[in-house]
Amino acid sequence: MSIMTLRNLTSLQISAFLLIGIPGLEDFHFHIAFPFCFMYIVALVGNFTILFIIKTEQSLHEPMHLFLAMLAVTDLILSTCTLPKMLGIFWFSSNEICLGECLLQMFLIHSFSAMESGILLAMAFDRYVAICHPLRHSSILTNQTIIKVAVVIATRGIILVMPFTFLVKRLDLCKSNVILHSYCEHMALVKLACEDVIVNIVYGLFVALFVVGFDIVFIALSYVMILKSVFSLPSNQARFKAFSTCGSHICVILMFYIPGLFTFLTHRFGHQISPSIHILLAISYLLIPPMMNPIVYGVKTQQIRTRVLKLFLWQRI
Repeated sequence: MSIMTLRNLTSLQISAFLLIGIPGLEDFHFHIAFPFCFMYIVALVGNFTILFIIKTEQSLHEPMHLFLAMLAVTDLILSTCTLPKMLGIFWFSSNEICLGECLLQMFLIHSFSAMESGILLAMAFDRYVAICHPLRHSSILTNQTIIKVAVVIATRGIILVMPFTFLVKRLDLCKSNVILHSYCEHMALVKLACEDVIVNIVYGLFVALFVVGFDIVFIALSYVMILKSVFSLPSNQARFKAFSTCGSHICVILMFYIPGLFTFLTHRFGHQISPSIHILLAISYLLIPPMMNPIVYGVKTQQIRTRVLKLFLWQRI
């Protein structure tokens, strides 16, 4: 179905859309897709490897690594719900997407992004307890507690994001059938509405502030308490060891929140920023953390690093 044909349907609510990819860079789509494909493959191999190692290595069945396993599952879903369709757009001009598929993709992206933010908060709390209350770590973060935390994180993501689906479905999406994005997300769909969208905008801001604002504040608070505890340690070696246990987590936090906050703010206030830059950063928000998280933890965590070497160099060890 051509773009002009779908545009002629603007008098009715549109049930099929065209994802444009990266506006302004359409001529380079074929070549841009190769690094994206490479990043996706690295994300798949890395996260499945992390899950396999944590599952098979009994010594890694502890809170931090269980949270890392949750992070790996979340990253796999986030990248898989977007990259295959994106590669179809870039390589095969498979731009069309139906409303139901678009809403499902939107729900998965936003709900699992919220879950990932919650997991990062849980990991920060784990580091706080491990450094500030090491003798109580095993009694505070029991397996039952970790399961409850996982349920709360998943429930929060689903309950807060589910209304987006109904808020978009109630809109008359008749302004255009072309989504100026590489995937379906809430604000990109809202821009197609022919009616007042204040409810969608207000609720979107509420969810962003409630999830990201809440999580960032308590992550920061956790690290303030960690720093106070670390600087009270008597030796430089002890301080370095304490800092090293947090280094990988801090890297993961920065990789997740910086592009995410930039994308969120650009949608609402960055009208002067080039759409191609905005979309590239939005894609990196869904691709870089899934690709880099297993690499960062694999390099920084000795148990995982050793197990990976044994797994891939089995014949030499």
